[in-house]
Amino acid sequence: MADQRLSKLAQILVHYSLDLRPGDQFEIRTNPLAQDLAKLVYKEAVLKGAHVLNSISLQGGEEIFYKYAGDDQLDYVSPVRKLITETFDAVLYIGAEYNTRKLSGIDSERIARFQKTNTPISKRFLERAANKELRWCYTEYPTSASAQEADMSLSDYEEFVFEAGLLDDPDPVSAWKEEGKRQQEYINWLSGRDIVELNGKDVDLKFSIKDRSFKEADGKNNFPDGEIFTGPVENSTNGWVRFAYPAIYAGQEVIDVELWFEDGKVVKEKASKGENLLTTSLNTDQGARFIGEWGIGTNYGIQRFTKNMLFDEKMGGTIHLALGSGYPETGSKNESAIHWDMLCDMTESEIMIDGDLFYKDGKITI
Repeated sequence: MADQRLSKLAQILVHYSLDLRPGDQFEIRTNPLAQDLAKLVYKEAVLKGAHVLNSISLQGGEEIFYKYAGDDQLDYVSPVRKLITETFDAVLYIGAEYNTRKLSGIDSERIARFQKTNTPISKRFLERAANKELRWCYTEYPTSASAQEADMSLSDYEEFVFEAGLLDDPDPVSAWKEEGKRQQEYINWLSGRDIVELNGKDVDLKFSIKDRSFKEADGKNNFPDGEIFTGPVENSTNGWVRFAYPAIYAGQEVIDVELWFEDGKVVKEKASKGENLLTTSLNTDQGARFIGEWGIGTNYGIQRFTKNMLFDEKMGGTIHLALGSGYPETGSKNESAIHWDMLCDMTESEIMIDGDLFYKDGKITI
């Protein structure tokens, strides 16, 4: 990979996305495949005066755990993870896939059980983030496995990742701040609105966003970024939606997902592949069958589906719905062990809000 752009990325993550400060307790979570980027981030963080914890996971460790852990281990809450969630100031997650299908052979009920056990930690994480007590960011380091998943060569995938992050721009931070200003114009228009209607070839949904807040996504929590999002009123969703793009969860692919909602809850689900995983995940807990997030992709520089939601949910011409936990800062009250983003093509659809046209055929119209 190009060292110059990697160095630029590390600087953006430390100084812009996470805004590290002297004395911050800061965790870097990744695996050895991303060590080139992790070391650059580590150097920047140390120079900034942060106290850095490097959490480098084993390749294959997640598969080993879910395959062989006993019930007591699946039900165990790590006091170390709890302490970090409760006390650290910033966390950076660097995704670096060695095998995008590493959990394909794992019983989905075991994954759901572990996630449910750790719901209190996830909830506390979201609470601290919403209160601005904890700054976090997720980014992706290009690997051969991710490139293969996207049907790209590694060199082409690297270029895709760098371009999505605007790293070829002379001043990427200014470019992301400008994107945030554009997003804020949409958010201002949406403020105080109520009824959302989505209609098109793959969607016929209606829900409320009354008293909910939209948030901009300008490179702070995700890098790259490009969306606006909120949490619909929990019991307000009615209708049907089909996700033409594959839904990826725990390294497994679910194809052609269809969901039917009544009073906010998924009352029927269907998939041509992976339906058992879909149903098991939706049965994880009470909140898993409700929408925690509705997002609209605003990054038209991302023009292809890669099976990586970091990029895919930002893609212009799409929306995404996340089943499970919502973000408290949007006003969402939905709590769950899962947060499963699913991507809907909106190129032949429209969004009406309080009877006004907001979005048509893949683009915001206001």
